[in-house]
Amino acid sequence: MDLRALMLFLGFCSSVSPAEVRLVGGPSPCSGRLEQQHQSDWEPVTDQNWDWNLTAADQVCRRISCGSVVSLRRTLDQEPPTDVVTKYDSRAEVTPVLLPVRVEITCSDSVKLVGGTHLCSGRLQVKWNQVWSSVCSDGFDLQDAEVVCRELGCGSPSGFKGKLYGEAPEWNTEFLCGGHESGLLHCDHSDRDTCSPGTTITLTCSDPGRVRLVEGSGRCDGTLELRNWGEWKPVDYPDWDLWSASGVCRELDCGALVSTRRRETSSVDTWKFESDCNAMYLFQCDTQHETSSGVIEITCSDSVRLENRFHLCSGRLQVKWNQVWSSVCSDGFDLQDAEVVCRELGCGSPWRFKGELYGEAPEWNTEFLCGGHESGLLHCDHSDRDTCSPGTTITLTCSDPDDVRLVGGASRCAGRLEMKHDGVWRAIKVQNPDWNLKVATMTCRRLNCGPAVSAVNRPKYPQEDAWWIGSSCRHSTLKQCVTVNHQQISDSLDVTCSDSVRLMGGSHLCSGRLQVKWNQVWSSVCSDGFDLQDAEVVCRELGCGSPSGFKGKLYGEAPEWNTEFLCGGHESGLLHCDHSDRDTCSPGTTVTLTCSGAMRLVGTNSTCAGELQMKVHAEWRPVVDEDWYQNRDQNWTSVVAAVVCSQLKCGSVVASDVEDFGSKRPVWWIESSCFQSAASLQNCLGLTDVYQTIYSLQVICSDLLVQPNISVSPSHDEVQQQKVKVVMGSNFSIICSTRPQYPGGSFQLVFTSSSTTFNYVLPTVTHWAVFLFPAAEDLHRGTYTCIYHLNVFSYNFSSTSQSIYLIPSAPLMDLIIRLVVHLLVMVLLITVTCFYFKKKTLSVETRSRNEETNVLTDLQ
Repeated sequence: MDLRALMLFLGFCSSVSPAEVRLVGGPSPCSGRLEQQHQSDWEPVTDQNWDWNLTAADQVCRRISCGSVVSLRRTLDQEPPTDVVTKYDSRAEVTPVLLPVRVEITCSDSVKLVGGTHLCSGRLQVKWNQVWSSVCSDGFDLQDAEVVCRELGCGSPSGFKGKLYGEAPEWNTEFLCGGHESGLLHCDHSDRDTCSPGTTITLTCSDPGRVRLVEGSGRCDGTLELRNWGEWKPVDYPDWDLWSASGVCRELDCGALVSTRRRETSSVDTWKFESDCNAMYLFQCDTQHETSSGVIEITCSDSVRLENRFHLCSGRLQVKWNQVWSSVCSDGFDLQDAEVVCRELGCGSPWRFKGELYGEAPEWNTEFLCGGHESGLLHCDHSDRDTCSPGTTITLTCSDPDDVRLVGGASRCAGRLEMKHDGVWRAIKVQNPDWNLKVATMTCRRLNCGPAVSAVNRPKYPQEDAWWIGSSCRHSTLKQCVTVNHQQISDSLDVTCSDSVRLMGGSHLCSGRLQVKWNQVWSSVCSDGFDLQDAEVVCRELGCGSPSGFKGKLYGEAPEWNTEFLCGGHESGLLHCDHSDRDTCSPGTTVTLTCSGAMRLVGTNSTCAGELQMKVHAEWRPVVDEDWYQNRDQNWTSVVAAVVCSQLKCGSVVASDVEDFGSKRPVWWIESSCFQSAASLQNCLGLTDVYQTIYSLQVICSDLLVQPNISVSPSHDEVQQQKVKVVMGSNFSIICSTRPQYPGGSFQLVFTSSSTTFNYVLPTVTHWAVFLFPAAEDLHRGTYTCIYHLNVFSYNFSSTSQSIYLIPSAPLMDLIIRLVVHLLVMVLLITVTCFYFKKKTLSVETRSRNEETNVLTDLQ
């Protein structure tokens, strides 16, 4: 059983009897060869892949109630298994099964530390009469702690104190160790049986003393050695990088890493271990013995470090004095001081430094008076000041060193990638070719160029030495990824950056806020006047597909490019376009652009089915996964196909397969395990000019069919917002049609009214189907939708049209009669109204004349 399966089994069965694993053949039940029970038989646990480490072994010790792990060994069986077989790998080579590697574990049996941050820290417990008890802190002294740390295979005690714990039982007897005993229970003890209630000892042992640097100028410089199974040997590992080496400096309390290298030697026995081990100490990583011709050398600063576990050249500045690390007060810290620190740590020039509040002590209050030329911070003069603003310490960020360049290209942003490491410039070789574009992206960003347009391995003769980028690198800068391994190569990585245009802050390489570089300054582009032709030029310049969307967004930062581009769409670069003399635009409104991915499916009548191809540096090639090519694992095809369908907006994946094209062609490699979303597919290409294969990936997506059309005949009105009218009592037809793609198929017409739904089906005739209806009535009022069904590639597909809403209306003659009647009624109303007002006016005038006549008569 392998390590993962056994650990899962132990975790699942933690509440049952411990009889599922045991240690046999040792001096006690807590030491010996590891066996696991399978049904009624006990079987030795093998470690053919060297997966076991001290952390896993410690779980076994605790599982069988044997305290903490003391040691882990691997041994080879002297006799091969009786059922020797051979297996065939993907290259049809016969590989014999090796002798089984057995796991041997020694547990402390009577002492353990629980609840700590690592194997050598935690609350101290002892076992007596098969019961584990926490040890009372009263009277526990340094000699007692030394015995415990030595018994557990750890280093000397670095701290112990009493803490309150409420659980019982508790060991109340006081130990009286002399410091030389082999185990805590071998010490004398007093007759005391009481102590302060609930106060138990918490112990931390220092570095276990299994890593050291030798043959150097001091304990923080020299050849790396590891003690395993009681034996010191140098370390050699091809993927050893700066980040792994910085972990050794931290483990030895030697400050920050300055440099690491691999020194060629004669044949020597070494330990090999995984540099990407996540354990707190290197001794907890699994190791294996091998003969090598090189060893790892490390130089640590010893006196200065930047406290940050994520970046080697950034963090809170600390100095070591009298073996104590102290944060440096920010008062008086200036550029010359920062230059000395950055140079001492092998970083570039200072980029930023500032004071920040930190509450912990101690703090270095003396002011440094560096001139900027000193080799180390502690070599600088300093003042007698011993106070500073409370809690304000310096945080420093150094730029990456000037150790990356592109040579032999048309500009400083194109050419063969080279890196300076250990004082030597060499070409770069990426162990995993699927990471080429990722390395190119880091390079372009480091050189302040635009985004990576291409990264291709070019054949190179004669061969030359190159620095290697490790296959397990998880860091954000090339400095942290380069390994000590340098070997001869026959091809080199050529990188092309856009140099003048980039998209920032997008979800993938082909989307984001548009910026252009002018006079070495990057500026966001104003959105006023930016059109489709401008967008086409940008997308083509970046090696992406056609524009799929662009818009203006508000961003407050400056500077901003205000000149309007006047591209025709055919230019090779945005800065090659004509531009207007406009120098103003809407304040803060910059263009955000999304280009489609340079990806397509070809070879069928649909853009959503066919052979997967990707375009890099103006060249379309099929795509193949290297893991599939070596192992014939079909699982990757569905993963990649799902991403392809999503990115092409073709729905979900229906089928995928790798087919034999018949003749070899250049291909782009891709690693399916590299990406987790559609946005990262292009980032996982392994670009090379030296790979050819007969295979290609075929993908079929669910949105294979184009959307069908729906129309009504006859229709006396134009469709308004998907509504159409037909004359009541007349015949009408619903016409479903689709663009010619594949022969055959059928149309389903779905009619939905306010009360019911009807379905009608007709086969297609030259990609059409006409559904005839008799005299239109009000019951025909409702929503109509066409659905095209087709069986192709042995799968059923369908595509749905837009919906229309049909409204039966009255015949034309009825409308005319109604209109005439309405007009006559209106004329009659107008006539009556006019007659009424005219008669009323005459009556008023007659009354007025009569009144005037009467007045004249009276006057006479």
